Amino acid sequence: MDRHELPNIEAAELQPIDINALISATDPRHPPKILVLYGSLRTRSFSKLASEEASRLLRWYGCEVRTFDPTGLPLPDSTDADHPKVQELRELAAWSEGMLWVSPERHGSITSIMKAQIDWIPLSLGGIRPTQGKTLAIMQVSGGSQSFNTVNQLRILGRWMRMITMPNQSSIPKAFLEFDDNDRMLSSSLYQRVVDVCEELVKFTWLTRGRSAYLTDRYSERVESAEALSQRVNQKPI
Repeated sequence: MDRHELPNIEAAELQPIDINALISATDPRHPPKILVLYGSLRTRSFSKLASEEASRLLRWYGCEVRTFDPTGLPLPDSTDADHPKVQELRELAAWSEGMLWVSPERHGSITSIMKAQIDWIPLSLGGIRPTQGKTLAIMQVSGGSQSFNTVNQLRILGRWMRMITMPNQSSIPKAFLEFDDNDRMLSSSLYQRVVDVCEELVKFTWLTRGRSAYLTDRYSERVESAEALSQRVNQKPI
């Protein structure tokens, strides 16, 4: 990503990630893989525009970024999980090492479109936990005054999905005033917070992805695995 694609950045203050300060010599060094989800189907969706602005920043920081388009995703439980859009979402979730969720606030809550995407990602799939130990950054856009209802709910969902959720967050009020006619976010303290969130997500992803398996290795699951093995080995002959 060319820095000139980020016209509102103070060039001297946009610093590359010091990878060696975050990882050991044996940690993976490929670009962090970030999945971006947004929560609206509107033609000019401000959650999508915010996600695109964040994606540009994430690419500048050296990430490989993929965005899921929720158009055509069925409601949870309305069809089987072999639906093409469900499979696409789950494959992207499995591919990712971190995620960015951007939702509008509607009636004081996240949108059903945002929730449907999260609900289609299972906690466990074939013995694999698609989200456990991965990093998560959260953002919201609002049509009115600033609110934190949606980011608070996204944070709860991130914990439920066993993700490492960033302490920082972004809430963009009156989002229709924050983007120009070219659908680029205007320079403001709100834009600076988006940069902060992206920078933090990249740093935490570099820091944790190489040791995610160890960080999420739990006593209770080791006991459960041992019991399951014991039952299988000691089962009576059929």
